[in-house]
Amino acid sequence: MKRIFKLGIVLACAAFAFMGCNEKKNASGQITLTVWESTKGPDEFIKKAGELYEATHPNIKIKFQNVELGDSTGQIALDGPAGKGADIFAAPHDRLGSLVTGGHVLATMNADDVKARALPACVQALTYDGTLYGYPVSAETYALFYNKKLISENEVPKTWDELASWTSDFNAKNPRKYGFVMNVGEGYYTIIFTTSDGNRLFGPNGTDRKNSNINSEQSVEGMKFFQNLHKVLPVPASDLDTATVDGAFQSGNAALHITGLWNVVAFEKAGIDFGVAALPALPGNSTPASSFSGTRAMFVSAYTDHPVEANDFAAFLMSDEMQKLRFEITGAIPSIDIPLESPYAKGFLQQLGYAFPMPTIPEMTMFWEAMNNASKNIWDGADVKTELDACNAAMVGK
Repeated sequence: MKRIFKLGIVLACAAFAFMGCNEKKNASGQITLTVWESTKGPDEFIKKAGELYEATHPNIKIKFQNVELGDSTGQIALDGPAGKGADIFAAPHDRLGSLVTGGHVLATMNADDVKARALPACVQALTYDGTLYGYPVSAETYALFYNKKLISENEVPKTWDELASWTSDFNAKNPRKYGFVMNVGEGYYTIIFTTSDGNRLFGPNGTDRKNSNINSEQSVEGMKFFQNLHKVLPVPASDLDTATVDGAFQSGNAALHITGLWNVVAFEKAGIDFGVAALPALPGNSTPASSFSGTRAMFVSAYTDHPVEANDFAAFLMSDEMQKLRFEITGAIPSIDIPLESPYAKGFLQQLGYAFPMPTIPEMTMFWEAMNNASKNIWDGADVKTELDACNAAMVGK
């Protein structure tokens, strides 16, 4: 009976403004909404956003709890049914398939409003079987960072062939520095080498559960080119982890680096004079290589006792004011189209135009370990086709 009554409240409130609905609900007493988010910026944003929301919703208390982005999907599956999980939690969009099929999240209550406000890539990323889930709070991809003291803007390579050639010359003249670095052991980055001629992981829409395309002809050729980059970056994959390559650029010892907006603040604090450009084009292509785009979303738990209020706060995080606040605190690209005062925004926004959302089907959960291992092995000299076949088998079983 309680569930039927709750459903009636949800349906009724969906037809009215959220604030009015909340006032009626709140008349019975205080409501606490528990929000899971990561530290190092997102936590500060949630706390400040919570304070601002509470100022106009006096009967609602926003309670922050630290659950890191990569852990929230597994934790809601355990804590939600036990009645001790979050009302709202942050998760990357590629976990959407697992969240929906596991019954852990509610569909977006005001879907039309969100679709009208959010960037198209964010809407696509959070749509599963035609239904929108969650509220996008930031968009992200990675691009080519360049140290202006080591490479001039007009020298920044437009193709990967140019990058390899320039890096070779730079290394010969600067034996204690690197012309180019990247984390070669993470599929999040190495996926770019599989995207030639429109080749996409799990098909054009990321929904082909039978064919991953990770071992297609385009992928094999692209990863062979990736393997050849070892000649201009002759370092084992084990020594090119994120901390090491970020550190090389942050210390001024690398001219080119592939990373994201999350490193802007650290590089600025280190005093690096840098710029951001779109990724170089792959051999035979005329446009920047395609990167993964990610959407960070706030999902409403299927186990919440306050779905209307939870949806309202999540929607509040997409307002112009909150998106500007989040950008100021975290540096993450807003999920809505608002002007940004940043010298780096142009490069990232250009790359976003060539990026594609990480697939959300459940098979995506198998991609990370499989592609990470394949990337490391390929970089260190393993047979490309063999490694990509194994990666495909891990995801689709053949």
